[in-house]
Amino acid sequence: MPSVRRRTRTIQVVAGIAIGVLLTGCGGEPGSATTPTKPVRPATTTAQPTGERKPAAVTVTVDDMKFSPAEVTIRVGDTVTWKFDDKVPHTVQGIGDKAMGINSRIFDRGEWSYTFTSPGTYRYLCALHPEMRGSVTVE
Repeated sequence: MPSVRRRTRTIQVVAGIAIGVLLTGCGGEPGSATTPTKPVRPATTTAQPTGERKPAAVTVTVDDMKFSPAEVTIRVGDTVTWKFDDKVPHTVQGIGDKAMGINSRIFDRGEWSYTFTSPGTYRYLCALHPEMRGSVTVE
């Protein structure tokens, strides 16, 4: 059986080690004090725009027996407005199945708009003057 003196010495050694660990911290140099650290907060980020854009508006002038510009390129969701300002009346009439919804009334002054919701090329003409032609390319 161990002696009382030996048990006392073992308790002193273990207590000394425990106090040393508490004072130096785990892995610290003996005799060096450690500074408690605050928990690390994850970095916060500000939401960045996802690249979404507002729909654009493009104007085609109908004057002097022509569409100007005759060809426009837009993106899905954009709107084309035809502004009529001529001495004679005109229309905007889609050509082909894809452009069936493009169908304005007869105008000599005023404007008419159409919003394109699908990609493709949409050809149109003036139903009163078939030589007047244009196209809208939707990307």
